Amino acid sequence: MRRAILPVLSVVAVIVAIWYAACVPMNIHSAVTIAERAGIAVTPEGARERREVGAFALAAQNPQVWGMTFQQDKPRLPAPHQVVVELWETTALKAVTSKRSLVFHGWITLSATLVGFAIGSVAGILLAIGIVHSRAMDMSVMPWAIASQTIPILAIAPMIIVVLNSIGVQGLIPKAVISAYLSFFPVVVGMVKGLRAPSGMDLDQMRTWSATRAQMFFKLRLPSSVPYLFASLKIGIAASLVGAIVGELPTGAVRGLGARLLTGSYYGQTIQIWSALFATAILAAVLVAVVALFERLTLRRMGVRT
Repeated sequence: MRRAILPVLSVVAVIVAIWYAACVPMNIHSAVTIAERAGIAVTPEGARERREVGAFALAAQNPQVWGMTFQQDKPRLPAPHQVVVELWETTALKAVTSKRSLVFHGWITLSATLVGFAIGSVAGILLAIGIVHSRAMDMSVMPWAIASQTIPILAIAPMIIVVLNSIGVQGLIPKAVISAYLSFFPVVVGMVKGLRAPSGMDLDQMRTWSATRAQMFFKLRLPSSVPYLFASLKIGIAASLVGAIVGELPTGAVRGLGARLLTGSYYGQTIQIWSALFATAILAAVLVAVVALFERLTLRRMGVRT
C-alpha cells in the first residue's frame, strides 16, 4: 500500500508546489495594487508604469506582497487552499437543497449523466451487435458513427436543445441526449472489438458442435467482449459527464455544475469556477471507480483473474 500511495502523493505534492508558485506571477499585478492602496511601498509606483512591467519582473521587484497573491477574493489563479476551502464550504457546510451547494448542483448533473450514459450504452451495444452480424450495417452504420464524432459538441449541443425545445422537450432529456451522443461511440467501438475477439478457430469449433448463431453469441462472443465493454464504459461514463455539463451551457441553466461554471464566469468568481471543476473531476473519478468495481465483480464471477 505504501509503495502505491507514495508515488501518487509525490506527484500531488509537486503539482501543488507548482500551482502555488504559479499564483505569484498570475496574481501579482492585482496584489501590488492592493498593497499600494494599503500604504505598502511597491516598485514601480503607479498603475501605468506597472502595466509595462512583466509579471515575473514585477514579482521579483515586490517579494513583500507575495503573500497577497494567495488570498485574493477574485484572483486570476486561486491558490489550492482557497479551492479546498470553497469545496468544503459548498459541500459539507451547505444544505444539500441550497442552490449554493455543490452537492445539489452535482446531483442535477449526475442525473442527466446517468440517463445519457444508459441511453448511449444501450444504443452502442445494440449497434455493435448489428455491425458484427450484418455486413450491410458494418459498411453503412460504422462510417456514420465515426463521422458523427467529428462534429464539435459545442456546435451540435445548441441545435439539439433548440430542436427538442421546439417539440416541448425540456429539462433533463436534452442534456441526456447530448450526454448519450458522446458516450455511445466508445461503447460501439469497444463492443465491436470485443465481439470480434474470438479467433477463427474458436468460431469453427462452435460450428462443429452445430451451435446456432444465438448460441455462438451468448456462449462465445458475448463473454469475450466483457473486458472490452467495461473498458469502453469507463470512457463512456466520463464522456457522459462532459456531455451533461456541455448541455447545461447553451441553455443558461441555473442548476448543475455547468451552471456553476457559467455563473462563476459571469461574475469573475474564479474560486467558484475552480471548485466546480474539481467537483466535476471528483465526480468523474467516482463514476469510473464504480464502473471498475462492477467490472471486477463481473470478471471474478466469470472466473477471470483481475
